[in-house]
Amino acid sequence: MKATSPILRRRLLALTLAAACVGSVYAAAPTVAPASKPDVVADHIDTSVKPGDDFFEFANGAWLKSHPIPAEESQWGIGQVVQDELYAKLRKISENAAADKSAKPGSDEQKVGDFWTIAMDQPLADKLGITPLKEELSRIDAVHDVNSTLDEAFALQQIGVGLFFDFALSQDEKQSDVMAVHLWQGGLGLPERDYYFNQEKGVAKVRTAYVGHLQRVFHLLGKSDAEAAASAKQVMAFETALAKVSRPLADLRDPEKNYNKMAPADLTSTYTPSIAWNTRLAGWKLPASTVIVGQPEFFKGLQALLSKTPAPVLRDYMRVHLVDAYASYLSQDFDNERFSFYGTTLNGQAEQKPRWKRALRAENQALGMILGRIYVKDYFSEAAKQRYNTMVEAVRTAYAERIDKLDWMSPATKAKAHEKLEAVTKKVGYPDKWKDYSKLTIGRTSYAQNMMNAARWEFDDTVAKFGKPVDRSEWEMTPQTYNAYYNPSNNEIVLPAAQFIIPGFTDDQIDDAVVYGYVAASTIGHEITHGFDDEGRQYDAKGNLKDWWTKEDAERFKQRADVMVKQFNAYEPLPGLHINGKASLGENIADFGGIMIGLDAFKKTEQYKKGEKIAGYTPLQRFFLGYALGWLSQEREQQLRTGLLADVHAPAKWRVNGPLSNVPDFYQAFDVKQGQPMWRPEDQRVKIW
Repeated sequence: MKATSPILRRRLLALTLAAACVGSVYAAAPTVAPASKPDVVADHIDTSVKPGDDFFEFANGAWLKSHPIPAEESQWGIGQVVQDELYAKLRKISENAAADKSAKPGSDEQKVGDFWTIAMDQPLADKLGITPLKEELSRIDAVHDVNSTLDEAFALQQIGVGLFFDFALSQDEKQSDVMAVHLWQGGLGLPERDYYFNQEKGVAKVRTAYVGHLQRVFHLLGKSDAEAAASAKQVMAFETALAKVSRPLADLRDPEKNYNKMAPADLTSTYTPSIAWNTRLAGWKLPASTVIVGQPEFFKGLQALLSKTPAPVLRDYMRVHLVDAYASYLSQDFDNERFSFYGTTLNGQAEQKPRWKRALRAENQALGMILGRIYVKDYFSEAAKQRYNTMVEAVRTAYAERIDKLDWMSPATKAKAHEKLEAVTKKVGYPDKWKDYSKLTIGRTSYAQNMMNAARWEFDDTVAKFGKPVDRSEWEMTPQTYNAYYNPSNNEIVLPAAQFIIPGFTDDQIDDAVVYGYVAASTIGHEITHGFDDEGRQYDAKGNLKDWWTKEDAERFKQRADVMVKQFNAYEPLPGLHINGKASLGENIADFGGIMIGLDAFKKTEQYKKGEKIAGYTPLQRFFLGYALGWLSQEREQQLRTGLLADVHAPAKWRVNGPLSNVPDFYQAFDVKQGQPMWRPEDQRVKIW
């Protein structure tokens, strides 16, 4: 998985699991003799489906049919099973901390224990109601013009309420050893700008439901029915205008077009006369001489909206965004209203997850690295860390050999590709240096107050990096995060400890074929390939946005990538809604590249060379079944719709069938014939890495 931009850092959940060395690392699987266990992949197969017709359903169908989506979930698959296992471990850590009466004030144990205790106290949250937000709501009440609007908007940004625009302090894309201020389009309540315009009937229903949600929030805040209806309509109109000046999702993946460096004073004079950026940034203790603006036209549009929008509408816009940001930590009426729209309408969940799971989700957000430090001590070994470090090197070697064999890339570009590949840093398991949370105050005043304290601490921690050397050892994910990522500015792959969980099996019960499909292909190879996808390839070995391709090679790459765009554009998971081939191109290239590289590495193993069947399947077949296992998932129509409009990842089914339809060894392994849905003429297959 990869961020769509340096400002958003959208690490959306990806079911890219790693599957080896689990039993010796995690005490998760029951003690069962290997012979008595179902096969790790064969047990999931639906033999009524032909592999060449729909490999995803063939590989995963039996499991999906016998495991319907629970009412509290918007999707269900191996990722959620792993997540439940993680929750059980983290709950134990939290409950132990809460029970520890000897924890010293300010210690990790005190912070975890107090956070857990107060997060689980529903009666207290109900008693407090909206009180934890009273101070901020009072400041919003005092807003009377554009300047006072901006005073409060900049203050709310510090507690995680993204009003009008998004802000981040991250590496300068063209000078990766310098931390830079980034300003990006934002401020919307719906997941993505196209939600405000797409005419598909399901999206239209979401728009209507969103206005209803806004109206109910205003009613909870004390407005009459008529006042709430009017406010909701006006906020929706404001956000629609904001969406209109925002770039579409696919256009946010062009790093050059989204890199516009200028002095803050020039941003003010040219685009936003109402926002004195030098003064505003100084208020955040950011005396920046330059800022990197993602979408200058958005800020010009924002200026026009600020100038013509009445103060009461701006107040209502800020109120509803503040409440939505903190509703999950307030009384049940606010919590239920937020869930009704964002949980049920957008994602199809029939009911809320139990409070303890929601508390853990918030605790991970607020105290992630504190929990992570305890988690890896209890559940992740140094031996496991070393094993996956070794696996990364095996995949790196296979990638280098594949680069050498490319017939479309010139020697000059190959040399640069090798330089970048060799420079890729691997981070496995957990950080070598842990974050210092000593300045974070966690108490028992209120759940929302703890979340505000955590958000403010994170903001201050981020701002404190300005003017200092880039800390390339820092992690953007906690060890207990079920995910992985590639960071182009650091030219690194990051594989958290929790990524190496597969429930129900120990390492000696999983053969190399499945491990290579499940780990080397869908995780390690995938993340390394992000350094060479349509966006990542534009960064050099040092993480700088710098063209290292010959003009001819770049054109050949684009021609090959365009084949993949066309393929995915043709997929229509819901009537009238296709996959966005351009927006999802980076992930699709990474999936395809990961498979090809993982397969190359697997072909060096003894299991592949021997060719012996296990559970009736050859090593090559089991490799592809292992890859499909990593995407074992089904989702509700509402979440599928949300993903198609707002996610740069294709849905799980097409992350299997899409790339595999381009892999020659897949055709051989399952005897895919012309006329079957997954068959493509050879001259229409993607051939990149």
